[in-house]
Amino acid sequence: MVEKLVIKGGKELSGTLRVDGAKNSAVALIPATILADSDVTIEGLPDISDVHTLYAILEELGGKVHANPDAVTIDPSNLVDMPLPNGNVKKLRASYYLMGAMLGRFKKAVIGLPGGCYLGPRPIDQHIKGFEALGATVTNEQGAIYLRADELKGARIYLDVVSVGATINIMLAAVKAKGQTVIENAAKEPEIIDVATLLSSMGAKIKGAGTDTIRIDGVEQLHGCRHTIIPDRIEAGTFMILAAAAGSGIKVENIIPAHMEAVKAKLVEAGVDIKMDEDSAYIGKSPALKKVDIKTYAYPGFPTDLQQPMTTLLAGATGSSVVTDTIYPSRFKHIDELKRMGGKFKLQSRAAIVTGPTQLIGATVTASDLRAGASLVIAGLAADGVTEIHGVEHIERGYGRIIEKLEGIGADICKVTHVEEVV
Repeated sequence: MVEKLVIKGGKELSGTLRVDGAKNSAVALIPATILADSDVTIEGLPDISDVHTLYAILEELGGKVHANPDAVTIDPSNLVDMPLPNGNVKKLRASYYLMGAMLGRFKKAVIGLPGGCYLGPRPIDQHIKGFEALGATVTNEQGAIYLRADELKGARIYLDVVSVGATINIMLAAVKAKGQTVIENAAKEPEIIDVATLLSSMGAKIKGAGTDTIRIDGVEQLHGCRHTIIPDRIEAGTFMILAAAAGSGIKVENIIPAHMEAVKAKLVEAGVDIKMDEDSAYIGKSPALKKVDIKTYAYPGFPTDLQQPMTTLLAGATGSSVVTDTIYPSRFKHIDELKRMGGKFKLQSRAAIVTGPTQLIGATVTASDLRAGASLVIAGLAADGVTEIHGVEHIERGYGRIIEKLEGIGADICKVTHVEEVV
């Protein structure tokens, strides 16, 4: 069975899009519940496949997951330190957070090397460096990471590369270690603050989350709590870009404006009409887009996760824009697909040169990863004619109820399932 999205472009899109809870928080918050000894309730988790995969993993470990549309309650009290070399851990990149959480609780873990979107080499050497500094022995055996420790002791850890994943993973392992852990050159993303807030509500002692130095004083026990996840700044940015590319007046609700500054600045520079409120953004019709150069950086810079959607938008801008990805230089697999739709692009080392304005034409394309999928959805909505997008599973990893949401603003979009012919 093969699934594809079918989009009839050129429709008048207007109305309201509501942003879900942050995917990049959710995939760390759920493993963090492993560290508690009683029920943890998290409100606002997104309805995406990565989240459901993590629920399944917790249930494999003996946890109880009670999910409803507004909140999920996780009972981790009877969890066991079962090895997870294969299966669901291979379905998502963020399965590596299970390493830090299980090491923190059980002092050992066996986790298969993570899957998810392939964006070029994304080593976990900084994660391993942190675990070893805390006293763990880490080995790679037959495609799985084995972590073992007699006890974990606080340490001073300098990250050679600013890494969101390593920062969070070391936090998870360190909150129950003996003594103080200091993470230097830590990442500053809002999702790190979100995870630190949950851990603090569970009884952890964490200072400095959101700065480049985080201090953690280990505690012996963590308890249950209730936590509300932050809005997804990447989904918010995707919707803002979509509104600029194909909308005639769209309000994006449930955002934190401070998280959107870099995206807003580049959209305004490109000639997009944006009015920000305390928790929403209104994007007016933007008929005359201007070229703009983009470089991705760690937060608070322009996010790499919005590079691909932004490239689609710039196909409709007058002039030549240069989009440089300093985080994942190989994250341009969507370019060949956009060329199928008539886009004019040239790849040059870490950058894509986008020449416009171009009216995109519907075509059959394939999403190679999550954000490439988002860029192709935007392209399909802005294009003349019908666009068929294969690789739907990538899109569903990070955008919940995407068809329902887009239909709500007037999009002609549906998911079609068919049997693939065997030749």
